[in-house]
Amino acid sequence: MALNDTPGFTEKDPHDPRHGGGVPDAALDQARLDLVSLIDRFTIGCEGSIEMPVPGLFLHRIMNPGGPKHGIQTPALALIAQGSKRLMVGDEVYNYDPMHYLVSSVDLPVCGQVSVASESEPYLGLRLDLDVDEITSLIQDQNLPPTTHADASRGLYVNRLGNSMLDAVLRLLHLCDSPEDVPILAPLVKREILYRLLMNGSGARLRQIALQDSQTHRIAKAIQMLRENFDQPLRVEDIARDVHMSVSSLHHHFKAVTAMSPLQYQKQLRLQEARRLMLLEIADAATAAHRVGYESASQFSREYSRLFGAPPLRDTRRWRDAAAAGA
Repeated sequence: MALNDTPGFTEKDPHDPRHGGGVPDAALDQARLDLVSLIDRFTIGCEGSIEMPVPGLFLHRIMNPGGPKHGIQTPALALIAQGSKRLMVGDEVYNYDPMHYLVSSVDLPVCGQVSVASESEPYLGLRLDLDVDEITSLIQDQNLPPTTHADASRGLYVNRLGNSMLDAVLRLLHLCDSPEDVPILAPLVKREILYRLLMNGSGARLRQIALQDSQTHRIAKAIQMLRENFDQPLRVEDIARDVHMSVSSLHHHFKAVTAMSPLQYQKQLRLQEARRLMLLEIADAATAAHRVGYESASQFSREYSRLFGAPPLRDTRRWRDAAAAGA
């Protein structure tokens, strides 16, 4: 079943005017071609992701995307030079393409799928990790123009890509041709990229993650606690107390930021880790279930099948067969 065919999903159309749709200009078109050329040159002969000399910068080249892949989306800026991608968060699906970029401000369990790619025109993209400390430093700059206040809202969003943002990204990529310049110039260009993110239409969302008294910042702390203790029984009351929120407020704002409840979030963390244990550490299903906190093997199998589309044994066998075929 395709991601956007799943009942109950809300499709986020990047061509909707609310996401900044419009007709691109010639300069932006040329900049996009430059981005394709650069990523293609840096990734030629590769399949997957490669780490670049600029800290936190990764390039992607995918010719055979396969099915949906589950993982944790960490705070990052993601751009596509060629192709398109879908990302599922909770009950929502976000589509983005070379005309749009995606921003994640908190750690989110996601299911992603490259939806347009081929050997002749591979999917080409990049990810730049976002540092909350760098965001905090920038928003404390007295010269930063103010923006409107934003309540806790979804920790992932898609925006239209403009000339100024793409220009800064291209300059960051060009630094990879002169690694000796990276230590001095890369922090400056990355700061400019953060500035562009903060000043656009949804930049207020990104600011919230760094503001100590914001609801989003509290939810980020709750997320950290869940990630560090996902294999332990969930005690929402303890988390709410530690982040200085009521239980009802924590539930409300947690769902606003992550599109899921704390229990659903913990469940996805557990199941993803169990899958990793079975695939990479060759653990059996019962051992993996126990290590991630499940007491009932049947419950684990039901929830695993619901998330990954097959019971644990069949799913892991499918992945290993696919890996062997591609070896």
